[in-house]
Amino acid sequence: MAASSHNDIEQFRAEVRGCNICNDLPLGPRPIFQIDPRARILIAGQAPGRITHHKDRPFDDPSGERLRAWMGIDRDIFYDASKVAIVPMGLCFPGTGKSGDFAPRAECAPTWRAKMLARMPDIACILVIGCYALDWHIGPPKKASLTSVVQDWETHAPALWPMPHPSPRNNRWLKTNPWFESDVLPALQARINSLL
Repeated sequence: MAASSHNDIEQFRAEVRGCNICNDLPLGPRPIFQIDPRARILIAGQAPGRITHHKDRPFDDPSGERLRAWMGIDRDIFYDASKVAIVPMGLCFPGTGKSGDFAPRAECAPTWRAKMLARMPDIACILVIGCYALDWHIGPPKKASLTSVVQDWETHAPALWPMPHPSPRNNRWLKTNPWFESDVLPALQARINSLL
């Protein structure tokens, strides 16, 4: 990366990290993401959770362990921004309600997403995790469930990979849908391996 482009991306990262458009968040704004112009793989998730907010590192939890296993990569590759970018739909922890974390804040993606993606022109594989990311990257499903969108993965691959969240809360879904691990993950791992 040329010195000027390195300075540009550092300046942009600092600008995003300084964002406070959602200054009413329960734990305050703390944008968490991983970007680099050389990245070939993008993880498009929902929003950081409480643990991620405190650690200031995306997917450094049981969900991340499962996601890395699904991808067939180790922590070193996962946290190498020149290989893997991580840009959730909401960059900050949105708070928690009665049934789990709130949705990503609506202000975030329109403010930052296109600018972030424009700085990563070599992205060739996007893991699209959860309904908000699916709506942005694939479009709202036409009366389709998350399961049916994930089942239709071959329509979107090799550029887009619709996926369930790797949270332990989805253990039941994984048991009910064994085709995800037997059919989708080997193809995903081959795609990721081809880009590393």
